[in-house]
Amino acid sequence: VRADEAVGALGVPQEAGGLPAKTLAGLPPGWRVMLLSDGSVTRHLQLLTGLAVSTECLEMRSIGRDLAGLPSEVGAIAGPLLQRQVFLRHPTSGEPLLYAASWWNTETAGDILKDAGLPMWVSLEEQRRGLYRELQEVCLGDSEFLETTFGSKGPFWGRSYTFYLDGAPLTVVYEVFSPSLDAFLGPSHPAAVRVTADAS
Repeated sequence: VRADEAVGALGVPQEAGGLPAKTLAGLPPGWRVMLLSDGSVTRHLQLLTGLAVSTECLEMRSIGRDLAGLPSEVGAIAGPLLQRQVFLRHPTSGEPLLYAASWWNTETAGDILKDAGLPMWVSLEEQRRGLYRELQEVCLGDSEFLETTFGSKGPFWGRSYTFYLDGAPLTVVYEVFSPSLDAFLGPSHPAAVRVTADAS
């Protein structure tokens, strides 16, 4: 699996896929919380399903300083870099609810991501005191890779953000949400909602 196939196709942060938060006024409240909240997406999904969401680690791979097709914010993390890709899956059906890619300094990742099968938020618990998250972009776009993964046509909602630890960038995270979450959050397809600028 190549992360740039998902990231580049959705236009993060290249292309015109990025949307400022004010354009999300037409989405149901549940979707706005999922896309804009600084809480744990794993916990949000567990609350929605009522079950412990499972994490499938697709890869944890050293990529050196290869930044091709990746969010520009990744360049602020000291190399060599490690790339991690995961699916968060429904615990009973196995259906993928979210695709996530993240980029770390390799040494730091070894210290924090000691269990590849744990959700990232669990691994970060020990760092919580000095941890801060900055949302960079919310996007809406298409990806052939994710259409196959989610078993659904796009466009898909995604977001990218950076975690800072004691003021320094720790990891850049890129998440894409499956349309199957509409069953819990309400309709998200642009044809079904008013995705427009908030006049306020």
